[in-house]
Amino acid sequence: MKSQPMAKGEGEVAGVPPGARDLLLDTASEIMRDRDVVDISLSELSLRSGLNSALVKYYFGNKAGLLKALLDRDWQTIVTSVDALVAKDGWDPEAKLRRHLWKVVDTFYTVPYLNRLTMRVIRESDDGEARRIADSYLSPMYRAYEQLIGDGVKAGAFREIDPQLFYFTVTGAVDRFFSARLVLKHCFDQDTLTEELRDRYREHTIDIIMAGILAR
Repeated sequence: MKSQPMAKGEGEVAGVPPGARDLLLDTASEIMRDRDVVDISLSELSLRSGLNSALVKYYFGNKAGLLKALLDRDWQTIVTSVDALVAKDGWDPEAKLRRHLWKVVDTFYTVPYLNRLTMRVIRESDDGEARRIADSYLSPMYRAYEQLIGDGVKAGAFREIDPQLFYFTVTGAVDRFFSARLVLKHCFDQDTLTEELRDRYREHTIDIIMAGILAR
């Protein structure tokens, strides 16, 4: 009897190291971080990972499928973290929001391509896939801001703020900075996003945003 092919992501291919699928995703993420882009060359992916680029077709169907899988992986981590923070007991609204902003800066330091990749995948997807991405990742973030800000307003800690506009403010602040390597290079003679620079920007961003939302 002719054997049936394995579904994407199930089992391992003969002769391929365990974890090849995750290695392809990790390597694609690394390339986009290093090059400050939201695209990859399959030849570079193969060279860096040490894996045959044909495995992209096996695991993801094509390069577009690889990018979608990377987007899903990165966003699922973020949404899980935000949901856990919103549900956390014993933290006042200001502490929760400060912690969230801290994590947002750290996230974009790790995956600076996230917002640009999200917009690219949505543009290149059909309506059904675009809606799935929005419902799975973008809408939960907006609802989290509704909850965080609403709790703060009720507690008298925050003034009334539009959660939708707040979402764009936070996303814009971090995305613009961590995708501005060319600006750093040509204006400030610095083209490396160091941990020291991340820490300075994190403190600056939290101070500015919190000053705009605190009731006092």
